[in-house]
Amino acid sequence: MLRRPRVSAPKYAGAPRGTAWPMLWAALAGLCSLFSFAPFGAWPIQLLLLAFVFYQVGMDTSVRRATWIGWAFGLGWSVAGMHWLYIAMNRFGGLAAPLAALAILLLASYMGLFAAFATGAAAWLRRRWSLPVTSFLMLVLPVTWALSEWMRGWVFTGFPWAASGYAHNTGPLSGYAPLIGVYGIGMLVALCGACLATLTQRARWPAMGLLAAIMAAGFGLTYIEWTRPHGQPISVRLLQGNVAQGEKFEPQYINRALELYRSMIVAAPADLIATPETAIVLPPQQLPPGYLESLRAFARDTNSSLLYGTPMADSPTQYANSVAGISPNGQAYRFDKQHLVPFGEFVPPGFRWFVDLMRIPLGDFTRGAKIQPAFAVKDQLVLPNVCYEDAFGEEIADQLRAAAAPATMLLNVSNLAWYGESVAIPQHLQISRMRSLETGRPMLRSTSNGATAVIDGRGNITAELPPFTRGVLTAKVQGMAGMTPYIRFGNLGFLLLGALALAAAWLSGRKFRNNAANAA
Repeated sequence: MLRRPRVSAPKYAGAPRGTAWPMLWAALAGLCSLFSFAPFGAWPIQLLLLAFVFYQVGMDTSVRRATWIGWAFGLGWSVAGMHWLYIAMNRFGGLAAPLAALAILLLASYMGLFAAFATGAAAWLRRRWSLPVTSFLMLVLPVTWALSEWMRGWVFTGFPWAASGYAHNTGPLSGYAPLIGVYGIGMLVALCGACLATLTQRARWPAMGLLAAIMAAGFGLTYIEWTRPHGQPISVRLLQGNVAQGEKFEPQYINRALELYRSMIVAAPADLIATPETAIVLPPQQLPPGYLESLRAFARDTNSSLLYGTPMADSPTQYANSVAGISPNGQAYRFDKQHLVPFGEFVPPGFRWFVDLMRIPLGDFTRGAKIQPAFAVKDQLVLPNVCYEDAFGEEIADQLRAAAAPATMLLNVSNLAWYGESVAIPQHLQISRMRSLETGRPMLRSTSNGATAVIDGRGNITAELPPFTRGVLTAKVQGMAGMTPYIRFGNLGFLLLGALALAAAWLSGRKFRNNAANAA
């Protein structure tokens, strides 16, 4: 009986098979990804970098080579995007400089595993399905790249910082955010990079046409209004105390910080007054006598609603990173942060020794519930999130989808003073803008030292305080109601598109094998 010959996927003619130099260039390309994100905002660089790495991966069908190149690219990407963690560990955590640098390198090495999965899995599927080069680049790599970023957002609680889609909150691809979210944009980013990588192939002109169509469609989508105004605008005052991180938790400075924020709160009325994360650094049981009573009296007398960041102690050993609220009628409100930061807000099993090397206060919080109610301010509903919780878009979408009365605006309270004068501040503002795009809702930001800002429901910054200054941002903000597709379906949209792309790749490989077998 005749056996059908095994058909291998095509290779780039004359392509080099070495790994060391491509890994070095891939790591340098990953480092250059920093310029794609805020404050630089050169998002086209990202497309070129991905095109370069995808071309290197496509040189031949070696799974091992593809995996190592992807890991090197992810390593450089992570070092560039998260180097500011060094400041928190060394300057404020007291970790010795060599250990802090080693910790960053180890974290980046771990994060690189996700990019290694993207390129390695794609190369494995290429060999398994005997894919033509174009199918490999255009159908498989974009999907595995997006899957790797999505996995990075939830494996071991997740760390989705510097996901590729965040670089595009102001570009043409931003129009896709209300449909498929930041990871869906990441898949389109990878597809655009793959289109550029096919310039050496016969399919380059269709690929360029597809690239143009993706950009044009994204630009057109920016004109769609997914949500509608709700109620009347409210006046807001967002506080930025600029309290030095080195002093914030020191006993001799605590009373001064408490008085600073009380004076900033009561300086003028507003429909909503918000403070940064842990601005009120002590739990209610430890505050000076009359402190909270004076805030309640101010809220009652001026018809102002207050939201302030504070630790809330439920027992001598249990406390939460919370946002507490005071309504004009005296009704209390509480939101507890539920997505905690490893090592900074909870201790992963087996890592107590590492946390003990640093001097980080309030380092082991209890988690809040996944779904928590919003805070009513006149006819608006304000849903808080604390610090990097706004990096988890699907969790915010879950809260909006599950609520009987969904929030009409979002509030992020943060303390980024841990990271000094680094790119962490503009990067975090960029993340908040993506959440506004996904949900069609304004995002208010009250931060310790920046970026305190108001973002409208289309991701535009309408007001902002200069970072590293003390001040109060005042604005009128219109709440928005309605459900974007991303709120309704979360990440299912991009996952479905990915599944369809992989199915198309499999069919492409099957057709290629049949044609090759018939020709033989």
